[in-house]
Amino acid sequence: MELVLILIGMFLLIIGVMGCIIPAIPGPPVAYLALLLSLFIDQSLNTISENNYILLTILGILTLSITVIDFLLPVWGAKKFGGTSSGRKGSTMALIISVVITLTTAGFGALLLVISPPIGAFIGEKVAGGSTQTAIKSAKGSFIGFLSGLFLKLALVIAMAVYFLYLLF
Repeated sequence: MELVLILIGMFLLIIGVMGCIIPAIPGPPVAYLALLLSLFIDQSLNTISENNYILLTILGILTLSITVIDFLLPVWGAKKFGGTSSGRKGSTMALIISVVITLTTAGFGALLLVISPPIGAFIGEKVAGGSTQTAIKSAKGSFIGFLSGLFLKLALVIAMAVYFLYLLF
């Protein structure tokens, strides 16, 4: 039974890494499930001490925080790179629309989560009468915000994978 749990945990970690890249899959929460699963493996129970429960709690809080922050980074990036409130509103509206589409469709919606905030920032700036240069800066900032979220998620999931392996071996 332990082998099955270990294999499921490793599968969840792989899905977690994929979820860092594919926006439709919540990577860090899926990877965190692997850590929670490790609590049911006898071998890891020998490794887990009181400090490790604190670390599991901290990783859970980080998972929740980074999941929320990941949705906000494209909007923040648009602002940081010189986008006006119109660009931030466009980025936000595009992100909300793409989340709704992602929840109701398969595959195509995930691509929208990647490209919609920069496109929304660009359109928002142009509709408000902004220059093309400002619109491009806003879109670039939104995309950099997306990439920042990707790297944050990836770093967290890799840390969880290392911790999962530590608990087992």
